[in-house]
Amino acid sequence: MSRRLLMIAGLLLLLAGGASAEPPSPEAMNAARKLVVTLRIADQYRTALPQLLLKLRPVVAQDRPEIERDYDAMTAPGAEIYAPYVAAMIEQIAAVYAATFTTEELRQIEAFYALPAGQKYLEKADALAVASAQIGQDVSQKAGDELKQRLIEALRQKGRKP
Repeated sequence: MSRRLLMIAGLLLLLAGGASAEPPSPEAMNAARKLVVTLRIADQYRTALPQLLLKLRPVVAQDRPEIERDYDAMTAPGAEIYAPYVAAMIEQIAAVYAATFTTEELRQIEAFYALPAGQKYLEKADALAVASAQIGQDVSQKAGDELKQRLIEALRQKGRKP
């Protein structure tokens, strides 16, 4: 699963904890569903299906060739197997978005992501997240190294042997 999907899932769990008990309006749900489609969240989960099925194969087949053949035949139409889960996921994610944002905010967010700049951001978000994380690690490492040297030097000036 991509880093972006994990971030979205974590954000949704966090937001769900603060969601109100009152269900969102149908108008808000429609706007949220449209946003979920524009964000291509379901498409990302659909592309993860082959990996899920591949991970399940050894667990189910247990190194038995006859089971592996049947498993492969049964999972070939994987989208059909996964469709109800994708639909449920879309509804649940839309409900979290609808409970978190106003209908107008949902429309504004969707309008941005529907623009070429928003679509480009969606395409580049994973690479940006990876690059940003690497930069954060690199800067933290350099800052830690420099801080360590400064502290060691300060302790030496006080006559301590670090």
